[in-house]
Amino acid sequence: MERRRLGRSDIQISVVGLGCWQFSEGFGIVGGWWEALPAETVQEIIEASLRGGINWFDTAEAYGKGRSERALAAALTRLGKKPGDVVVATKWLPLMRTASSIVKTIDQRLECLSPFAIDLHQIHQPFALATVEAQAQAMAELVQAGKIRTVGVSNFSAKRMRAAHAALARRGIPLVANQMPYSLLDRRIESNGVLAAAKELGITLIAYSPLAQGLLSGKFHDDPSLIRKSPGPRKFLPNFRAKGLERSRPLVEELRKIGAAHGATASQVALNWLAHFHGDTVVVIPGATKQRHAEENVGSMGFTLSQDELRRIDELSRSQR
Repeated sequence: MERRRLGRSDIQISVVGLGCWQFSEGFGIVGGWWEALPAETVQEIIEASLRGGINWFDTAEAYGKGRSERALAAALTRLGKKPGDVVVATKWLPLMRTASSIVKTIDQRLECLSPFAIDLHQIHQPFALATVEAQAQAMAELVQAGKIRTVGVSNFSAKRMRAAHAALARRGIPLVANQMPYSLLDRRIESNGVLAAAKELGITLIAYSPLAQGLLSGKFHDDPSLIRKSPGPRKFLPNFRAKGLERSRPLVEELRKIGAAHGATASQVALNWLAHFHGDTVVVIPGATKQRHAEENVGSMGFTLSQDELRRIDELSRSQR
């Protein structure tokens, strides 16, 4: 699988990573979006991802209060992976915390991920009891102490991203990534300055929810009853209601049509478009709750969309706004 440089670091990551939110064991408000997965299933998903060329995994403190981190580390260890074999990204949860918490909690993150190091540590949300400057300085301390390798943010506006970039630069450290919601049904980063700033500053954009919570697969269009069976609050989102499904149906049908020409699924076409429409700036982290989902993820980069196909998808996607 194609690899790209993570921001202005020396880390090379596959254009598709694996999002590990679903390894939360169904714990807590955040983890409750997903049903608990057996350890065997987690291992099968990670093994299929590795086999397909994925070399990095994104987790977070908030995903089950460390349960996702531990599940990831345990599965990698059972598969014979050692520190340095893969790239691991995690996140600090800033809600109701000061910047000092970044330093105070790092040993907990390392313990949960043991024996693996933290290659990318990210500020999960922009809402903290601290300035962006203070948070960036705390992250810089961790880099200089050898506790983490690089620094990223998540859900940061263009203004906040620029502020974090500037604060880290004063310490000689690059901001390498901003993790944002981005899919063919959510293209806000293209109009709110985030994409433009990332390109200007050499920051990688990590697209999370790249399949719009599975909507772009078309499975909910085929069988709306699946929505009612889904755990968590996803079923209440406007895009999953009848009107939302009808609005996105033409896009899903076009994804399927283009996919048929490449021996690919609608999901694979959607991921391929995200990873290539803006050059090297965007990488994607789809999740997986089954082995076949992971295999589908890695297969998303096995074909090349023509310029006409990229344009057709772009036009239909824009009509969703």
